[in-house]
Amino acid sequence: MERIVKIGIIGCGGIANGKHMPALSRIPNVRMVAFCDIIPERAAAAKEKFGTRDAKIYVDYKELLEDPEIEVVHVLTPNREHAQITIDALYAGKHVMCEKPMAKTAADARRMYEAAKATGKKLTIGYQHRQKPQSLYAKRYVDSGALGEIYYANCLAIRRRGTPNWGVFLDEDAQGGGPIIDIATHSLDLTLYLMNNYEPELVIGKTHKKLEHPEAGNIWGDNGVSTTPLEEAACAFIRMKNGATIMLETSWALNTSEPIEEGSCVLCGSKEGLQIKNNVLKINKVEFDRQTETVVDTSAGGVAFYEGASANPADVEAASWIKSIVDNTDPVVLPEQALVVSEILEAIYESSKTGKPVYFK
Repeated sequence: MERIVKIGIIGCGGIANGKHMPALSRIPNVRMVAFCDIIPERAAAAKEKFGTRDAKIYVDYKELLEDPEIEVVHVLTPNREHAQITIDALYAGKHVMCEKPMAKTAADARRMYEAAKATGKKLTIGYQHRQKPQSLYAKRYVDSGALGEIYYANCLAIRRRGTPNWGVFLDEDAQGGGPIIDIATHSLDLTLYLMNNYEPELVIGKTHKKLEHPEAGNIWGDNGVSTTPLEEAACAFIRMKNGATIMLETSWALNTSEPIEEGSCVLCGSKEGLQIKNNVLKINKVEFDRQTETVVDTSAGGVAFYEGASANPADVEAASWIKSIVDNTDPVVLPEQALVVSEILEAIYESSKTGKPVYFK
């Protein structure tokens, strides 16, 4: 039997209950032994559903970090709190899974990265779209060299009317932004990962807030959608140091008839191209002087799933993360990769604000 990994959960809200705790509960050698939330009733409910019989409940996360039995901490709080809690956990000797985005600001993301380097503890970020069957296949296909040089890409996360209106999603201070930092972050992470390119040169971006009635038709209703200061949509041009270019498009609310789920991207190479749109993987190339397009069936087989994990990306993410702890290997999402995502996203906001390109050193 693999050794038991004891985990503390910090933040017992929607993302904890909808993603992390259910996935962790399906891993045989995981025990959730501590739960922390500023609302103690939420922590108590999480313990009742997912915790061990003697799991502890905390309101102050620093008290949780004092428990020497806890090896791993999941930071599942609003974006504003990611950095300090993660840094404190790393220095307390814990490995950390932090939900995306890495932090509210690029400076905070860098502090997290530096803390991981200084402590030697593992830090990963919850970009589960890397673990979709389509993404796993695409990564192997790209790494085989089949696409050739990838010089053009699109990353896409477009909702027609899908502005989240619960929790702190509409709180600019707690969240840090709208669809750019919420859903485009997934698509950009996947695009950079498939390209294996983390060296941006410049970013030009523009945010938009133009709709007269953004609450109209919103799938989750109004509840403040009309008054939030956050962007409704945004686009950006990203040039990498090797000359590759990336176009980013994202929205919570946009008058478009073709919504595209987060975690979608298009890669164009010198030999072939591929796209993942709405969880469908297509490969395009020219064979025998004819244009061809192949839809890859990723519904079964082809992926070495971990014990307790299904094809659900959240399950695969959690299982691979725990395996990296047990085997002492690198997690799938490295902090230096997530840092670049945060730097590019912040550059989009900065470019939109100033009207000028943002250059990277």
